[in-house]
Amino acid sequence: MANIESYNFQDKRALIRVDFNVPLNKETLEVTDDTRIKAALPTINKILADGGSVVLMSHLGRPKNVPENRFSLKNILGTVEGLLGTSVQFASDCISDRAFEKSESLKPGEVLLLENLRFHSSEKKGDEAFAKLLARHGDVYVNDAFGTAHRAHASTTVVAQFFPNDKMFGYLIEKEIKSVDAVLNSKEKPLTAIVGGAKVSSKITIINQLLDKVDNLIIGGGMAYTFAKAQGGVVGKSLIEDDYINTALEIFEKAKTKNVNILLPVDTVAADEFSNDADTQTCATNAIPEGWMGLDIAEASIKDFKSAILDSKLILWNGPMGVFEMEKFQSGTKAIALAVAEATGKGAFSLVGGGDSVAAVNLFNLGDKVSHVSTGGGAMLEYLEGKVLPGIAAILN
Repeated sequence: MANIESYNFQDKRALIRVDFNVPLNKETLEVTDDTRIKAALPTINKILADGGSVVLMSHLGRPKNVPENRFSLKNILGTVEGLLGTSVQFASDCISDRAFEKSESLKPGEVLLLENLRFHSSEKKGDEAFAKLLARHGDVYVNDAFGTAHRAHASTTVVAQFFPNDKMFGYLIEKEIKSVDAVLNSKEKPLTAIVGGAKVSSKITIINQLLDKVDNLIIGGGMAYTFAKAQGGVVGKSLIEDDYINTALEIFEKAKTKNVNILLPVDTVAADEFSNDADTQTCATNAIPEGWMGLDIAEASIKDFKSAILDSKLILWNGPMGVFEMEKFQSGTKAIALAVAEATGKGAFSLVGGGDSVAAVNLFNLGDKVSHVSTGGGAMLEYLEGKVLPGIAAILN
């Protein structure tokens, strides 16, 4: 495995797997959030500054293995050019003869963007022949797509075998790995994990993993009501996973044996319907009236959670505290985001990951107030869970 910082890209074509799977406006097909493109800039700029050329490959959306205009990477070309400050060539098929002509004729300092990899079914299948064709585009392979590192696809994993001595991580993946390791392996204390979102079922593995590491576990979002019910609470028509009541009880027991402090919301902003126009009331989380549902944490919970966060040296945040997409129910998530930013400003290391958490941090313009915002929700969760990510292993082995 090579190292991007020490590698000399002079006169080399670098084939970079980036994660340009960015949201587009449905009508205009313009990029609405360029976070992932910006995250790849340090790697691209390092290669160009060295005197190398760059071939960018990525997927976008979920096309049905055939070209679809709404999933074409041509839609993001202008944004990439604007952020890089240079013109970017485009190949309308990632493995066409014309694409190879373009990549083979690249001069130092030039950039080529390949069309959506998932227009070919071979990409998701991890097809070796397809990966070998992709490898023709570069002299060196750089994986900088942490968001897809948990997928054993042709461009994220298989292609690396064709660059046995010239494969490496980009700066983004290096930072992602270091950030997760900083949370999981640091001796700093206390470590507080904030886990939110709708369902216990989607977070059970990560919660069990974190119980071996954390001092405080804050549980918010819809999943909190399953925990509240497990303790005998009455939660109205809040979101509940009855199949996970026993699981919640097991988590309480495990936390007790490991001296982990679990913080549940003590009060809730409840609504009579799932709507921004709903009538609301604040009530105890374990005493939500019949016909009402909890959609956000309330003031006493915010105070408890903020106190734990500000007392922490390490903070991991995955999942919102409520239905923050609705303005009426975003106060809890915003308060937690501000608390994480405040703790970071006082010297704590904070890692924010998961699509909704990242969206919340961006919504409240706090992305530069935390230590690291992960670009890979699913990949980050699996890495935190201790799983071997195929895209990481392909570079290390």
